[in-house]
Amino acid sequence: MIVVAGEALIDLVPQGTGALAGLQPALGGGPYNTAVALGRLGSPTAFCSRTSLDAFGEALLDRLRESGVDVSAVQRGTEPTTLAVATVDGDGSAAYSFYVDGTADRLFTAPAALPAGTRAVSFGTCSLVLEPGASAYEELMRTSAAQGLFTALDPNIRPGLIPDADAYRARFKSWLPSVSLLKLSEEDARWLGGTPHEWLSAGPAAVVLTHGSAGLSVFTRDGSIHPVPGEEVEVVDTIGAGDTVNAALLHGLALRDALSPTAVEFLGADDWTRLLRFAARAAAITCSRAGAEPPYASEVGEL
Repeated sequence: MIVVAGEALIDLVPQGTGALAGLQPALGGGPYNTAVALGRLGSPTAFCSRTSLDAFGEALLDRLRESGVDVSAVQRGTEPTTLAVATVDGDGSAAYSFYVDGTADRLFTAPAALPAGTRAVSFGTCSLVLEPGASAYEELMRTSAAQGLFTALDPNIRPGLIPDADAYRARFKSWLPSVSLLKLSEEDARWLGGTPHEWLSAGPAAVVLTHGSAGLSVFTRDGSIHPVPGEEVEVVDTIGAGDTVNAALLHGLALRDALSPTAVEFLGADDWTRLLRFAARAAAITCSRAGAEPPYASEVGEL
């Protein structure tokens, strides 16, 4: 079982140009997209979050169930669902503004236990910023690592949500000893500062850096760097692409029985190349569709 911990929200995606373009609601949130993608790829997956009892909250859970994701660890509340208003530029890249005050996912509390059979827990995005839930997710991350579970982190920086950048950067560094796999974009890396080699020395067994259409690279503790190019595709938008990469990496590691820091260190160049190419194919399919629509295993092909 892979548990994905973090927010579920509604993306409001413009259907035209201009400030007053119509907005289409879409199910989203970085961790939520990762859980859906994992379920569609065929990995046993559970979602750990707090969602609203409103209609949006029900729709979010329905899609998880349809994707084969266990929702028994999802907490519920009467507060409204978080909204994220997306702006998509000419090359399909998305930026967001958020409506988060008093929303359900902010009131997440750390569970007493994770679902039976949990081997890995994935964290990231808004859930590690917005208090009081952020401290609860951080507690879960540290507890999971202390129990020997494989932990994955995608900070997926949203600068507009972070009131004190320096404090967040310090907090990010404090998480690294509890992280097995760190995945982040080049933009995230520039915002956070530091280098993959510095982050590796602090804890993770591997760091995966995404380069947009140029592909992605993995940095490992032995000093190796394994890059793969991106897959050519006609981009509709990039919503959910990085989340799909997260899911593909975790799915591939699970298939290789490598969901442990020690096992990750034994992966060779061929293993990483196959895994990153699989992640690149999966992300490309997501980019070819409007909104976060991760692929099913049958669409991605062999790992």
